[in-house]
Amino acid sequence: MSISDHALVIDFPQHRENISNLNKTDDHFRKLSKRYDELDKKIRGLEVREVPTSDDHFNDMKIERAHLKDTLYRELTRHEKRL
Repeated sequence: MSISDHALVIDFPQHRENISNLNKTDDHFRKLSKRYDELDKKIRGLEVREVPTSDDHFNDMKIERAHLKDTLYRELTRHEKRL
């Protein structure tokens, strides 16, 4: 099974510089980004080690990660429009 890394800079390479800048200057973005990274690592860790977890718990984590990713993407594109 191939386990994908969904780090923001991997999924949005065109926004790499903006991600870095916002993580340095925007507390709200940094907090959401940190939570996203934590969830992504936890999800990948469970997938790699095939740790038993309830489907509901696993799906809830994936849903939260997707919502965070959408929110972070909106922030990235909103910020770029202002530049």
